[in-house]
Amino acid sequence: MQIIQNIRDKGAALVIVVIALSLIGFILMDAKSGGKTSLFGGNASTSVGEVNGEPIEYKDFSEKVKQTEDQYGGRVSGNQVYEIRQSVWDQLVAEKVIIKEFKKLGLSFTPKEMSAIMFSQDAPYTLKQAFTDKQTGQYDINKVQEWWKTAKKSKDEQRAAIEVQIIEPMKLQTLYSKYNGMIAASAYYPKWMQNKDLAERNQFASISYVGVPYNVINDNEIKVSDPEIVEYITKKKSLYKQDGGRYISYISFSANPSANDSLKTKESIEALKSPFIADTNANIFLARNMSTIKYFDGYTLKSKLAMVQKDTIASLASGNVYGPYLDGGSYVLAKMMGNRQMPDSVRARTILISTRDLQTGQPILADSIAKKRIDSVSSAIKGGADFNSMVLLYSDDRVSKDKGGVYDFSSLQFQNLPKEFSEAVFYGTTGDKKSVHTDVGWYYIEVINQKNFEKAYKVAYMSKQILATDETVNNASMKATRLSGENRDTKSLAAYVTKNGIQKIDVPTMITQNEYRLGLLQDARQLIRWAFEAKAGDVSEPFSIEDQFVVAAVTKVQTEGLPDANTVRPSVEPIIRKEKKAALIKEKLSKANSLETATSIYNQPIRIAGADSTLTLGSQIINGVGDEPKVIGAAFNKNLQTKISEPIVGNGGVFMVKVNTIGSLPTETEETAAIQSTEQTRGLLQKLSAWFESLKKTAEVKDYRNKQF
Repeated sequence: MQIIQNIRDKGAALVIVVIALSLIGFILMDAKSGGKTSLFGGNASTSVGEVNGEPIEYKDFSEKVKQTEDQYGGRVSGNQVYEIRQSVWDQLVAEKVIIKEFKKLGLSFTPKEMSAIMFSQDAPYTLKQAFTDKQTGQYDINKVQEWWKTAKKSKDEQRAAIEVQIIEPMKLQTLYSKYNGMIAASAYYPKWMQNKDLAERNQFASISYVGVPYNVINDNEIKVSDPEIVEYITKKKSLYKQDGGRYISYISFSANPSANDSLKTKESIEALKSPFIADTNANIFLARNMSTIKYFDGYTLKSKLAMVQKDTIASLASGNVYGPYLDGGSYVLAKMMGNRQMPDSVRARTILISTRDLQTGQPILADSIAKKRIDSVSSAIKGGADFNSMVLLYSDDRVSKDKGGVYDFSSLQFQNLPKEFSEAVFYGTTGDKKSVHTDVGWYYIEVINQKNFEKAYKVAYMSKQILATDETVNNASMKATRLSGENRDTKSLAAYVTKNGIQKIDVPTMITQNEYRLGLLQDARQLIRWAFEAKAGDVSEPFSIEDQFVVAAVTKVQTEGLPDANTVRPSVEPIIRKEKKAALIKEKLSKANSLETATSIYNQPIRIAGADSTLTLGSQIINGVGDEPKVIGAAFNKNLQTKISEPIVGNGGVFMVKVNTIGSLPTETEETAAIQSTEQTRGLLQKLSAWFESLKKTAEVKDYRNKQF
């Protein structure tokens, strides 16, 4: 079981990043629950959703959420909880969608394949982390083989853990790679198409055109009705169909500290100033008065002091106190304890004789024995023994063993090192050689070099955080309770808000059932759950969210399917208005039989594009015109060399085009053509890489999580 724990410890951060970044992350996570459900099956229990009629069981979902939380050491809170649930849901949906395809194609994963992967440099990250030799940096296949012989005989719980974290992810990754390889192999760029594309790439055109921008017609002249909007989105159901949801507005009452609370905190710390000056033990004083900044019995370079008041604090005489001053959300008193010159960086070489295991902290050697060994090391070095040899023979610090025990330290590391060690390397002088006792053992230290000396200060900080008093919290709660109690529907709520000048936040986007953010509220899950149990027009009881009391109202219930005209009007109305303008402009221009006639209709000049040979079929834009692919297509219509085009409805306006010339660029070299052919093939592969999203769209996914969480 130890190997599984090592894998958890070492692989946790990467696993979580992979989940967040890609589909592979979704399908490489644990595909098994407690050893009792297989990759392709489930238990009969409460369902949190379905994929193509196959349930996603509550038990499976919850266990996978817990396993993911364990990757963080079980320490998850706030939004992290919801993000993990969502990633697990995405993973389970992905598995059910994609495994169906694997089965359909008869893709399999054999024991031989598993061995070939596990005992090679292509092994999963988790195994590589556990079995990479720290000294050589090489993946130790022999050790993996020895471990696997034992692991296969392990008990049910251990075996299940191995399958969950190693075998099943390896299986899924292999099947995924096979499937993806099949998709990639289907990309074919035939020779006739290559030749056609090459010929078209070499062509360029010059055109004369009249362009009539849409703004020749004022927006207020074009009316868009609700039925027109409904007709438009009905024709484009795939774009506008949406899940059911709620539109929510809310009013919040802050329970953050008030100005009066800040004043009380300042007064309380001011009362400590004289006792702080008189006290002779700063460490005990800070602890007794519950300072939010612990005492640091060390020196900090002035350049590393972060507060705005550092010049004033640095000028204090020893024993004097400055403040209180405001630092973030706290009031602080700063007491000068002393100063000294100190380097910003130090190079030292060390030998460690450990008395405790550096991983577990358990005692491994008597202190007296460690002391005798370090004394022997010291004597040997003084007698001429090679330092590097002594490091290799005796030092328990594996990190520095391959570099002669040498470390480079920054003053910022001072607090993270054992106090006695830090003082030896930073407070001593270059050339010092001494033995130092710490909690982890005895060190022999040689200070090789110290650089960038400047004045450093030892300062004790008595800090009090500004907190909201009970009076402030109760006042905010009372206001929210009164608002909710007196207004039980959105109509009366709106009147109350207007009358009392209260700010109401209308969240513009639809909220779906499993969301947890609402407007500026980062953890509003309980409020959102209430909204999906409420009716349109309902007003909530107060919710305590973060540092606020929040009263919410359901302004609208959006059923699954197409939204109503009013909801989509802001996004759809401009599109329909543009279409109407295009129809009006097109109707007038269609009467023109030449560019000269067209230019007089809307008083737009005849312009030329492509005279600089930049207008090609591969162009993204037309210089002076913009993104107009239909115009680019018309520019290579040879029929338009003798007549003008019909009105062309474009992105920025309506165009009439006449082709002046169509020419050819010099023939491309074989090398250039090959590069472009490769780019074309890569483009095809990129388009095919969206296969999973296509599969997901064809799947029927039902989400019941809102009933459970």
